[in-house]
Amino acid sequence: MDIEAISGAATVALTSTILFLLVAKSWNALSRNVGSTPSFADSIMHEAAQRFRDELDRLSSSQAMYLSGTLVFILLFCAAYILRAEDLFAGYPSWQLWLQIGFLGLAAGFAAWRLGCTVFARRQVKFIRDANVAIGHQLQRISTGANRVFHDVVTSAGVVDHVLVGQTGIYAVNVVARRGGKNGNAVLNGNDLSFSNKDERSPVVEITASTVRLEKEICRLLGHKIRVRSVIAVPGWDIGEQASEHHLLVNERTIAMLRGWKDQSDYLMNEDVDALQKELTARCRHK
Repeated sequence: MDIEAISGAATVALTSTILFLLVAKSWNALSRNVGSTPSFADSIMHEAAQRFRDELDRLSSSQAMYLSGTLVFILLFCAAYILRAEDLFAGYPSWQLWLQIGFLGLAAGFAAWRLGCTVFARRQVKFIRDANVAIGHQLQRISTGANRVFHDVVTSAGVVDHVLVGQTGIYAVNVVARRGGKNGNAVLNGNDLSFSNKDERSPVVEITASTVRLEKEICRLLGHKIRVRSVIAVPGWDIGEQASEHHLLVNERTIAMLRGWKDQSDYLMNEDVDALQKELTARCRHK
């Protein structure tokens, strides 16, 4: 093994790759912050799973950057090795060259770890995005007349994935995305959501908190008490028993059930519907 040739080629390739990544990251940051305001911003609303779409775009950009950096490193290493970059380290003792190789190995390992984390995170976000889009599209199908659906509604206690507003009431729909739903049942027992073929429980405390906060903010806006009904959607899973009076458990095929989950005391006046829809429209404009 020609340690001088490998050290020289790897040093040239790594230095050039680091410069390439710094330029690429700077360009991405500049493109995100300059001219990022959409045209017709007052008329563009959040789409279903908007925050997950944005996160997926960010992760896709990072993944492409790391893969491009890997390709740049390989090409430059081969070119530097062929062009005899070992002259950079001629006369250096072997222990220093091995130390350099060790450092380069650690840098390569860190880069590989970052790439793996990015690929895994992108895969997870893509699944969550698809689950939210599936529920959002089904809500659009069942929203008729004066009903309107809003996506990614921000409250002071978190984000509500979807909010359906109409004369028959208000529904906060949150999505719990889990893989492995084929022939599996989702069961809601109190404040715990469990899955038949997965050894895990998913507390719905955060969902409850964001729904309660949304209800308080709406009551403050309208000036009187109104109930926001909580719907939990688990796409891809069959719905088992649900022993909870505070949430309705559905999937993408049974979400139309929420239209029958209503009470006359939850009905809204036309002026309340208009005021609430204007408020949510302001919150959900795409900025």
